[in-house]
Amino acid sequence: MLVKMDLAPFFRHLARCNDLPSLEGFLPFRIGSRQVGWVAAETAAALGAAREIVREGATLALTPSAQTAAERTEALAALADRLVALGLIPRLRGELYDVRAEAGGESLARIDRAAIPAFGIAAEGVHANGLVRRAEGLFVWTAVRAADKTIAPGKRDTLIGGGIAAGETAFSTLVKEAWEEASLPAALVATARPVGRLRYRMAWREPGQVPGMRRDTLHLFDLDLPEDIVPCPNDGEVARFELLPLAELVRLVRETDAFKFNIPLVLIDLFLREGLIPPGEGAGRLRALLHACPADAEGAPMH
Repeated sequence: MLVKMDLAPFFRHLARCNDLPSLEGFLPFRIGSRQVGWVAAETAAALGAAREIVREGATLALTPSAQTAAERTEALAALADRLVALGLIPRLRGELYDVRAEAGGESLARIDRAAIPAFGIAAEGVHANGLVRRAEGLFVWTAVRAADKTIAPGKRDTLIGGGIAAGETAFSTLVKEAWEEASLPAALVATARPVGRLRYRMAWREPGQVPGMRRDTLHLFDLDLPEDIVPCPNDGEVARFELLPLAELVRLVRETDAFKFNIPLVLIDLFLREGLIPPGEGAGRLRALLHACPADAEGAPMH
């Protein structure tokens, strides 16, 4: 039976992932005439002498001499290398992401994953809730991230999660990550149901490094698992998996910061869909904020 619930702890997670309401201090970043990102003034100053970038009034643009996608990728790689050499972004990850001006549009170039926040380029990822339905209620598989992860080491995560690399789709990424992280076969993962997308725009700055932003779209899936299927860590990115009752997940999200920064959004969406959050004005506001980033009201590009 539904009971009255204080929803304020849920809203704090949404506020954390949408903590950049203003773009003051950021310059539009373009490839040709098409805007692909936002660069902080401090980052722009560090790139000022780089031949791969030009200043056009209050806008930064990739050098017009880079005409093809391959040439643009090479120019972006040189800029990323410069920021690494200056100690302004972490080491590169060796994983390329597509650079687009709009969601679903053509890939104009590719850039190393580690450099995306510095250029405010939109990125996409996938997350799947691993669900086990028992007579006593719904249980959810959660991952505990390895202690050596670059971001959120040791924090809880969804069963399956990962960024969409260049040339991949949401579904192909889901299948790949399911095997690499949890040893789940493609035939089983193919039964996952797409249940929506979430977006957010947040400030991003690691200690001693340039400010940036994350403009992320998360593609969400639900995957029903038989009770005899137990996910097993495969590639070292997950320390272990734990099966928790849905009510315990609600408690953890409301009362703790046990999860990686964006995972509470994925779980709040699940709670809403499963009826764990009572209907009403608060639930409606949560749903609206999850599916339409507040920054959209400015007309800022959010893809």
